[in-house]
Amino acid sequence: MIDKAQKTMSQKLLIANCILFDAPDDNQATSILIEDGTISKIGQIDSSAGCDKTLDAQDRIIAPGFIDIHIQGAGGADILDATPEALRAVSQTCARFGTTSFLATTVFKPNQENRHLALAAQHAGHDLGGANLLGIHLEGPFISPQKKGMILPECLCPPSLEMLEKIQQITNGRLRMMTIAPELPGNLQIIEHLVDSNTIASFGHSNATYEQTLDGFNAGISHATHLFNTMPSIHHRSPGPLVAIFETKNVTAQLITDGVHIHPSVVRLAFEILGPNRTIPITDGMQAIGLAEGKYIYNGIEYESKNGTARYKDGTLIGTALGLSQLLEKLIAFTDCPLEVAIKTVTENPARLLGLEDKKGTIAPGKDADLVLLDDDRSVHTTIVAGKIVFQK
Repeated sequence: MIDKAQKTMSQKLLIANCILFDAPDDNQATSILIEDGTISKIGQIDSSAGCDKTLDAQDRIIAPGFIDIHIQGAGGADILDATPEALRAVSQTCARFGTTSFLATTVFKPNQENRHLALAAQHAGHDLGGANLLGIHLEGPFISPQKKGMILPECLCPPSLEMLEKIQQITNGRLRMMTIAPELPGNLQIIEHLVDSNTIASFGHSNATYEQTLDGFNAGISHATHLFNTMPSIHHRSPGPLVAIFETKNVTAQLITDGVHIHPSVVRLAFEILGPNRTIPITDGMQAIGLAEGKYIYNGIEYESKNGTARYKDGTLIGTALGLSQLLEKLIAFTDCPLEVAIKTVTENPARLLGLEDKKGTIAPGKDADLVLLDDDRSVHTTIVAGKIVFQK
């Protein structure tokens, strides 16, 4: 999914002396040739083969670009700011942490203009100077008032096909995912309509029982939003949605792996149950990503960003301030999974969920040249989007 504006700006780029993240021999360096924003060749390539630019990776690990399917803001900006500058700030900050594609995650306000949605839809697929905006992920408005979390009451409304149609008109074909509570009357029909319109129906912000969750899966839900958060916990006589999610093998799930939203031991348990193919780490990030620790304003209320976590003065957790590469490192630390496996959870898995596995999520000829170079400490050295270097240390 390379936008024409990005493609015309692309040059013939050779990345030399890089080590594929999943190479069987860690010491075997290779080269990757990029033409017109697409990977054209992998292997031993003559550096004098008419390339516009050669990037010497110096034996750094190269991985597919990360995909964040749940991020609300970064770099001091938020999707709700409803400005092109905010979208660019989010895009460029994402790139600093290896993210090459993202879903603009936000809310719908039934009684307002929702300019932020129209603007995000308008800029999807366009060059924002960093990560590629793939589309929109809406949390609500058809969610449980009991499990709304930090979502404001004015961002909720009763389920109706008329309201869904209004949302689809505003988002103009760019609604890629909607978080929905299947237990609400009318939502099973909404879920079916979402699936028919090629929008991912994701379980979340829900007070559903085990049985109601399974009803949602039968209607077409295939994913779960920030597992454990804003949903009932497991009880031995009332298993709730978590057991239904774990048991349903075709349902993938988001995990916030910061060790705060979910305890590290629970991250480890969930990863063991879901396995590496069903787990998708997310930032659930807010404007504090990429900013120095300190005090800021969010939704008109002061909060403090400290140790990668954002909280209001009363201690209420409002989001993470960590980029996806940092959360990937924590996943490795909590689960002891290999780097190769961890990388696939933020590349292959979200690409497959979004139906983009033919273009993104792996390194192969014909795939989009969305790539990230990692230093020895696994921090991001260089991020490439559609063959263009958008971040470099």
